[in-house]
This record gives sequence, structure tokens and C-alpha cells, in this order.
Amino acid sequence: MIGAMVFSSSLFILYFLPAFLLLYYISPHRLRNYVALLASLFFYAWGAPDFIFIVVISIIVDFYLVKFMYAAPSRPLRRAYTAASIIMNVGLLAYFKYANFFIENLDALLMAFGSGPVQWTKVALPIGISFFTFQKMTYTIDVYRGMHPPLKRVSDLALYILMFPQLIAGPIVRFNEVAHQLNDRRMNETADNRITGFFRFAVGLAKKVLIANPLGAYADSVFAAEVAQLDTVTLWAGILAYAFQIYYDFAGYSDMAIGLGRMIGFDFPENFNNPYISRSISEFWRRWHMTLGRWMRDYLYIPLGGNRVSPRRMYFNLWLVFLISGLWHGAAWNFVIWGAFHGTFLILDRLFLLRFYERIGKLPSLLITFFITLIGWVLFRAESMSQVSEFLPGMFGFGGNNHLPVSREVWMTMTFGGIFAFLAYIPGVEAWQQRLFSKDQSLRSLIFMALASIVLLVLSLGAITSSGFNPFIYFRF
Repeated sequence: MIGAMVFSSSLFILYFLPAFLLLYYISPHRLRNYVALLASLFFYAWGAPDFIFIVVISIIVDFYLVKFMYAAPSRPLRRAYTAASIIMNVGLLAYFKYANFFIENLDALLMAFGSGPVQWTKVALPIGISFFTFQKMTYTIDVYRGMHPPLKRVSDLALYILMFPQLIAGPIVRFNEVAHQLNDRRMNETADNRITGFFRFAVGLAKKVLIANPLGAYADSVFAAEVAQLDTVTLWAGILAYAFQIYYDFAGYSDMAIGLGRMIGFDFPENFNNPYISRSISEFWRRWHMTLGRWMRDYLYIPLGGNRVSPRRMYFNLWLVFLISGLWHGAAWNFVIWGAFHGTFLILDRLFLLRFYERIGKLPSLLITFFITLIGWVLFRAESMSQVSEFLPGMFGFGGNNHLPVSREVWMTMTFGGIFAFLAYIPGVEAWQQRLFSKDQSLRSLIFMALASIVLLVLSLGAITSSGFNPFIYFRF
């Protein structure tokens, strides 16, 4: 594997993106889907040349399964075609993402009973498989539900699945949200959208490069050390750095994806909305990775019965959905436990926590929710459950005395990151942010956005070229 062509690389910003946009804008409208598809195929093949053919073949199979399903004369036959598509997609995800995890746990069980390990060649993980698998399933399910007829060209389905702006890190774009844009988006291909889209991309790039990367370097140093020997201050600094790293990295990538999509006429859904100002874990999941939360709700939780079942069954369904959500994030026990952790607090919210938060007020409930989120991030970031068992006690004074100094750059970045993460706590800021990122802007605002985009792009490129630390944390997803 060569390595993904990440948005925050000089290769993407200085070569791939300008070449793509130039070719896209000079092409006639009838050819732009093909230009975008060829660019997306190249983009994916650059990072995963061994898997591009598997992905393309599965898209072709899905195209015909859904086509036959839509034309099927009976409901049982429609269900059979739908089931075949879902089984294929879940099967591919299970094999490529979870086969190694299953074999590792099977080996541990066999060794506990005195047997030898299974002979197994490790399976490589295709880039972005969790994201595009969910999108492929939405195509099948949305057509089955009658929300939109199937696409007429396999190339349009391939573009929807492989569209490079949102291919490797989301947001998860449902078929019914962009189906009409795949056919005709000339109304969206305006100069205003290109400027506001470029501004959104530049803001996302700055979040990733100027905030997430410096904090990520320190967080990595903490988690790579002998955690049991570190003092409480270092552990808290490490998990705070990681909390802001993953937020600005993930939200930054979503901003870049939304901006790139807007520049070529697509409206992608928002994915983050100031999650750290949440007053409960329930609210946190309405603000964090919103497209995943809605996907889990509409395609898993509601089909399981949603809120229409008994309270006990509803709580079990909630917990199960978040257990699956945790496993979706990564094939390791710490992700499973993280999902169960959040699912438990969603149940506790409904049982009594939401009423408790209302009584104690806005700021205390925000601080408690942020504290719970930080504990969850330990589970999410740790390399193993044994590291979790050392990290969590150390945060509360039961660890060592070794201290990893925090540089001035990290302290300043963490301070600015904290300010921006909690800024929407101030009344009116959230509405201002929505206006800032909307497509309807005055000429003065567009001029400001163009100039600000250039400044942010120059600063980000400077940071990229001066630092060798520019991780792509979605390989595990």
C-alpha cells in the first residue's frame, strides 16, 4: 500500500486538487461526472491499488442487484435481491475489517486450552471501507424503501460511492440526499459556491494542520510511554490533547469534504456541531459525527423497534446499536467497550441523568458530560485494555511520578483549541457559525472569505512542509 493521498498533504493541495478542478471546470456539464469519477478512481487507487478492483466489482454487482430488485414483480423477490446486496456488503466489511480480530481472539482462546494458533495470513484493511460500505447499503435500502428510483448508469453509482471528497473520512452521505445532484447540479455550480466551498476547505485544513497535528504529536508521546509510570498531570494533558486532536482532525476532514463537495456542486450533510458544549451524552451524539448517528438511528435502531417497544427492549436496542457503533470504529476490544460505555450513558440519560442535568444547570452538566467524554476517549485511544487499566487509575493519582513536559506550542494550541471548541457555549455564537458557513453570502463576505482562505492555506502549507508529523488516523476506520 503506497499510502492515502490525504487532504492535508502537499501532493493533494498543490498538484491533485488544482489539476482536478481545472479539468472539471473546463469540461462540459455532461462530462463532469466522468471527470469526477476518474479523479476519484485515481485518488483511491493511489492509496489502495490492490483493492480498487474489489471495490469497483462490488459496486457493479450492487448496481445490478438493485436494478433487478426495483424491477422485481413480487415483494419476496425484492427482499431477496435486497438481502443479497446487504449480505455482500456486510460480508466484505466483516472479512476485511474483522477477520484478523476474530482470528486473534480465537488464537487466544485456543492457546488458553493448550492448542496451537490457527495458520492465518493477515488481511489488509482497504481505506475507507467503513464509510463506503454504509453508503452502498443506503443505496440499496433507500431504493428498496421507495425513496428514490435506482440510478440509470453504473458510473453514477460508482461516483456516489467513490467520490473522493468524502470517500476516506466521511461524512456518510445517504443516497437520497444527493441522488438528484448526481443527475444535475448546475444550479449549485456557481462562483459563490466555489468561494464559500474553498473557504470551508481552508478552515478544515487549518483545523487539521494547525491544531490537531501539534496536539496529536503530544498525545502520541503520552500513549507511547510507560503509562503506569506517568504522573497525573501528564495523563490529563495527554487525554485533553487527544480529545482536541480527534475533534479538530475529524471535524476538519468533514469541513474539507463539505467544502470540496460544494466547489463541484454537491451539498454534503453537516457532520459536527460543537459537540463539546453538549450537556449530556445524548446531546453529544446529536452533535458528534452526526451522519453516523443518523445512519445508526434510521437503518438500525428504528428497524429494531426504535421507541415503539417496551422500555427494557428500547434500552437494550440503544446499547446494542452503540456496541455495533464502537465495533464500526475499529476491530479491537477497546472500541467495543467504548461503544458499550456510551450506550450505557445514553440509557442512564433516559433513566435519570437528563432530569439531574436540568436541576444542576447548564455549566455543571456541560463539565460532567465533557468529563465522561474524556474517560471514553481513553478507551478509544488506548492501544489495549491493559493500557486502559493503567491510564485511568493514573488520572486519579494512582500512577507514577514521571512527567512528560508540555511545550509552549502544545499549551498554546490546546488553549486555542479549547476556546474554539467551547466558544459556542456563548449565546449567539452557534447561529453566527451557521451564517458563516452558509452558501448565501454578501459580496463583502465573499471577498473576506477569499482572502482568509489564502491566508489559512499559506499558514497550513507552511506547517505541513515544516513538520514531518501529519497522521491519517482513519486507517483504523
